[in-house]
Amino acid sequence: MPHDGQDLTLDGAAPTVLPDLLDLCAGALGPVDTVLEAARAAVADKVVEGGRVAGAKLEAEQTAAHGLAWLATYAQALRQLHGWAERIDAAGDLGEVEQLILQIGFGEYLWQIYGGIPMSQGEIVRLQDIGLTQDQMRGLMAPEVMTLTQSGNTQAARTRLVVLMREQSANVTVGKSGLDEELEMIREQFRRFAVDKVEPHAHDWHLKDALIPMEIVSEMAEMGVFGLTIPENYGGYGLSKASMCVVSEELSRGYIGVGSLGTRSEIAAELILCGGTEEQKQRWLPGLASGEILPTAVFTEPNTGSDLGALRTRAVKDGEIYRITGNKTWITHAARTQVMTLLARTDPETDDYRGLSMFLAEKTPGTDDDPFPTPGMSGGEIEVLGYRGMKEYELAFDGFEVKAENLLGGEEGRGFKQLMETFESARIQTAARAIGVAQSALDIAMRYAEDRKQFGKALIAFPRVSGKLAMMAVEIMIARQLTYFSAQEKDEGRRCDLEAGMAKLLGARVAWAAADNGLQIHGGNGFALEYAISRVLCDARILNIFEGAAEIQAQVIARRLLV
Repeated sequence: MPHDGQDLTLDGAAPTVLPDLLDLCAGALGPVDTVLEAARAAVADKVVEGGRVAGAKLEAEQTAAHGLAWLATYAQALRQLHGWAERIDAAGDLGEVEQLILQIGFGEYLWQIYGGIPMSQGEIVRLQDIGLTQDQMRGLMAPEVMTLTQSGNTQAARTRLVVLMREQSANVTVGKSGLDEELEMIREQFRRFAVDKVEPHAHDWHLKDALIPMEIVSEMAEMGVFGLTIPENYGGYGLSKASMCVVSEELSRGYIGVGSLGTRSEIAAELILCGGTEEQKQRWLPGLASGEILPTAVFTEPNTGSDLGALRTRAVKDGEIYRITGNKTWITHAARTQVMTLLARTDPETDDYRGLSMFLAEKTPGTDDDPFPTPGMSGGEIEVLGYRGMKEYELAFDGFEVKAENLLGGEEGRGFKQLMETFESARIQTAARAIGVAQSALDIAMRYAEDRKQFGKALIAFPRVSGKLAMMAVEIMIARQLTYFSAQEKDEGRRCDLEAGMAKLLGARVAWAAADNGLQIHGGNGFALEYAISRVLCDARILNIFEGAAEIQAQVIARRLLV
């Protein structure tokens, strides 16, 4: 459908879907698994001693170990993308858009597995870096892999996908999700809310570094955001982690700050459900579910970062209270919340995770003039590039009082273990937020590419512009399916820390790539604060850092693969 008679390079493209595509992709999975197993064995030979991973050796072989983590993530991502296409095909809904996403995704990721996977912009890990020989790498020379790498991710396929994307409504995600009707109804509800109530104001909130208005928070509470996965007998809706993914995705598509408000309650509720006493569950969960109680997570310290086992904030018991002394940093939404899930050291004789305990520390919500009115605590704002709307703070505690009955689980020394139990849900939720941010970048870039004219035609008519848009859509779907898989594993009660970590690792990279390419499509205008893509770029950058920096995440995945 030409817009100005000049962009015929997009229109009239020949059919580009490969024959027997599902079978081709299925046939490519085996060779990838074979290479993955060879890589696992090669890294294990370097770092495993007596059936255990040797920490010093793992650190010395970080590139190989992290490369293994990325290779395993790609293998799982391709498996889930193929499974998604099979489910849609079985339902009779596998259309051209979905086939092109499958074909381009397999073509690109198979090539990257063979030639080099980008762990970051300047770090390309190759199979020989992981320890594979040329003979082992030749396992990827299977006919299915060769066909997909040679003919899958072509310019014609990318161009055709963008033609089809242009025919869709701007509010529709590219490609069917593969989720059931109930989850799609939830998506539609929250997409409407984001379009009507969030997107028109998000950039202004960002530019002013303003807190998200309480009216928005109240509307989210009424829609059930904060009690989504809390069981019904504790005042929640008892819905699945998959529903949490859909809600987080669509709210973050509007603005990551809004999508992340739900994260606070998700983490707090998970901590209480997994580690709290029955009395604590009855006391706190209904208020969290209704949104009457807004929580914040108080874990990180100035000199510990990801090394939570080294934190130094102390909690000393004094009768029926604990007195908290120490400093915390990067505390999101700290001022106007009513409770802190606070990690502190109750055993002064320890210097690792074994002496840590978790508290449900009550506080008085602050105001703009007095953000921290509760005695024994003070704080200051950390100015940040993005991820605004809730604000970040440094906190100082000096004899801050917490009731002894608010020790989570009623037993000291369990705090680190309790926190670890929440990481699956937290990382799944962060992966969903990353998908929302990536989708926002695609939405914004697509509109700009269609509206902006250069050299007599729309930017979208240029192959490298349309190619960027196509790859955004493809990688978003790959990350989405990996995230939904990890959520479904969680819903079915299976351990999924590995899958959740993979979803977060890939989702964060996909979000950053989408935002960066979206800004590139804008050219100089993208560097101007007035354009929304500048906000999305800043927001996307944090996703590779919080809930486990990419390097830490790859380390955790590697350890799980090697034992």
